[in-house]
Amino acid sequence: MTSTIESPLAHLTAEQIEELGTEFAAIHDEVFAELGDRDRRYIVSMIEMHRRLVVLGRLVLLFSRAKPAWVAGTATLSLAKVLENMEIGHNVMHGQWDWMNDPQINSSTWDWDSASTPAAWKHSHNYVHHTYTNIRGKDKDLGYEIMRIDPHQKWYPIYLLQPLYNLLLAAFFEWGVAFHDLDMEALRTRSKPMKQLKRELKGMASKARSQIVKDYVAFPLLSAAAAAGGSLGRGRGRAAALEAGRHAFRATLAADFSANVLRNVWAYMIIFCGHFPDQTYTFSEEEVEDETRGGFYVRQLLGAANIEGSPLFHVISGNLGYQVEHHLYPDMPSTRYGEIAPRVRAICEKYELPYNTGPLFKQLGTVQRTILRLAFPGGKPRPKPGPYRGEPS
Repeated sequence: MTSTIESPLAHLTAEQIEELGTEFAAIHDEVFAELGDRDRRYIVSMIEMHRRLVVLGRLVLLFSRAKPAWVAGTATLSLAKVLENMEIGHNVMHGQWDWMNDPQINSSTWDWDSASTPAAWKHSHNYVHHTYTNIRGKDKDLGYEIMRIDPHQKWYPIYLLQPLYNLLLAAFFEWGVAFHDLDMEALRTRSKPMKQLKRELKGMASKARSQIVKDYVAFPLLSAAAAAGGSLGRGRGRAAALEAGRHAFRATLAADFSANVLRNVWAYMIIFCGHFPDQTYTFSEEEVEDETRGGFYVRQLLGAANIEGSPLFHVISGNLGYQVEHHLYPDMPSTRYGEIAPRVRAICEKYELPYNTGPLFKQLGTVQRTILRLAFPGGKPRPKPGPYRGEPS
């Protein structure tokens, strides 16, 4: 299929592309030259906050038989999981804090509360996705190899089911990503060595076992023991204590499951809204032949979309509301994205490039519309925004 949407790259001369590449690189270098204690304090405080939220959530869930405690504990634990997954895990494993030379807060040693193993995720995300962003046939994150989210993608009858498995993907996003990290195309073509596949499946099984034991066995049992002990301490009989324990076990298990689903849905929303709204461009392999560093920056700019929100929103989204800035500088500490955004917009205005941004539910709406429409044959690229003209007065 030939695209009916012309890339803004076509309007730039080679000299302009080279010049804007120098300007984008300068932002990166200037920020890294001034990284210091302020940045270090931020990530340390986020890790400490996550740990406090986990402890608080787990303590409250010891009383999960009471509905107010269940709601409060589930909400607190969900927030802890979101913070750990988005602002801490994702960004640490991107190498954003490697400059500190801290052996614990480092992309080479960090692991997260997610189904993906660090090694598999860093290869499929940091390398494949961030290198080949939105290049059709190269970026495997375009639809995660199971969905048609661009009309250039060939239609198959299985896509009729994508509105359904889209919902399942949202609820179990961490597991969808983990299986995606295995590289489904390599499995289909049998180009991945069986030894490597077994090693990766063993890693996933280990992560699954850890999460199942922690969230669905150990902590529910702890709540059960606390409830049963409290019942016996109030002079109730053994049968009443066992019933209290069973109730507490089920309540905490449901809370942990709910927290995992809420974390997954939130991550799904942020990731999909940053990559698949109508505003973003995709590219053929021919379009990016002989791509220069400046062309690479433009492709990253055009292939991502921002999500507008409050400071709290940006923290719990891992600052991926600044997806444009993240794709330009994936190794830059996430807290700096909001600071450099005006400079990125200024470059867009100077070279008449779009700056893709919009509210969360607007972005999410366009994504879901695309998923529904492209479940069926046909479809065409949606209209794209024009050049950025500055903030409305």
